[in-house]
Amino acid sequence: MTSNEPCPLGKLPRRRVLRAGAAALAVSGFATRSPARAAGFDWQRYKGQSLGVYLSKNPRGDMLLASQHEFEELTGIRVSAEQVPEQQFRQKSVLEFASGHPSFDVVNIAPHVQKAMLAKTTWVVDLRTLLADPEMTSPDFDIADFSGPVMQFSTHPDGRIYTIMQNADYNTLYWNKEIFAQKGVPYPRSLSELADAAKALHDPKRGIYGWVDRGLKNANVGAWCCFLLGWGKVGIDPDLTVHTTSPEAVAAAQLDQTLMRNYAPPGSVGFNWYESQNTFAQGHAAMWLDASGFAQPLEDATVSKVVGKVGYGVTPPGPVAHYSGLTADGLSIPTACPRKGAAWLYIQWACGKDMMTRQLVTGAGAPPRASAFVRAKAAPKTALPQEWIETMRVSATIARPDYPEIVAVTEYRDIFGAALTNMFLGADPAAELAKATKEFLPILERTEKG
Repeated sequence: MTSNEPCPLGKLPRRRVLRAGAAALAVSGFATRSPARAAGFDWQRYKGQSLGVYLSKNPRGDMLLASQHEFEELTGIRVSAEQVPEQQFRQKSVLEFASGHPSFDVVNIAPHVQKAMLAKTTWVVDLRTLLADPEMTSPDFDIADFSGPVMQFSTHPDGRIYTIMQNADYNTLYWNKEIFAQKGVPYPRSLSELADAAKALHDPKRGIYGWVDRGLKNANVGAWCCFLLGWGKVGIDPDLTVHTTSPEAVAAAQLDQTLMRNYAPPGSVGFNWYESQNTFAQGHAAMWLDASGFAQPLEDATVSKVVGKVGYGVTPPGPVAHYSGLTADGLSIPTACPRKGAAWLYIQWACGKDMMTRQLVTGAGAPPRASAFVRAKAAPKTALPQEWIETMRVSATIARPDYPEIVAVTEYRDIFGAALTNMFLGADPAAELAKATKEFLPILERTEKG
């Protein structure tokens, strides 16, 4: 194998990529102040209680585990926390919720997958009463500090708030500045310029591909949904109007097909985030569109060959609108939890200003608090470049959920993901979207209207 050939997947061990997030936690130098200083608020009221915390495996979870002793010292509450990889985590949490006796007191929730499902259940606590109670909510918590798009995402149409957001993941265009400079190609300023740039940068004889992204069924729906926002649409509106066969949906799918079929590496129809990240990190792709949380390993020299060469861009505008696709995760309290007060203190600590500033400066994720971006300027150093931080700040102002807010979002991703995979192999976008829509509509009818 020559140095210009794509690195085989075994070359970059998966566990090293996952560990890269934890390594950034060593970047500190930012002294957080104790929220215990909030005048008149008693953080010790539940001293002696114990909490079970169930977290998805990600850099935010790593950060909470590494900092857990601070919460225990602040409150006198003992915490037993468990982290589980995302897919197993969601399956287990749903099973535990359905049992009526979940083993956890605080749990990660991903609204882009679970918001509509939670609206149809009584599984988690409506947090509005706690937020409005000055005896239970520290004056430092300041819910107004959370960005408008994120608060809208966490609030149901009837006003219920089930989740306090911990992290906002914005679609980010990762681009290799060195490859762009070598070819003299300008950064794409619109979605239509993405394909032009990919074509100009595509050089497979040198082992460089103009584009890389997830091609695997289900995982691949994110890019199409993001592109569709540029045409001012989501696949299914909150009122259940369906746009998946619209001219806009077809145009977004055609762009996705062009990029993946013409300018992505061979075999990319089987790529998930790991294979896409690996290809980009080894310097074999000029552009990659994905969630913002993948920046950490790209700046880690132990797993990346593109350290210092990565550009971080806000998703370019489409022909109709300019949005940054939003997914998110946060923390909720099960209705069956017997220690709701202690659980609420944990959420306030985990989603407070201090922890979210730490999250930003260590690169563990993009916090939904505006204050984190202001306070991070005082940090002696940050784990990720200022360009990434600025991209997160700007993306927050134009964020919009890109997946439909429906119960059957997993089935939506499966069915339309299979259609996209077929497109990447050469099938007609309009025909595939029509078949997928026909297959999905009965599911939508049953889960949303039944």
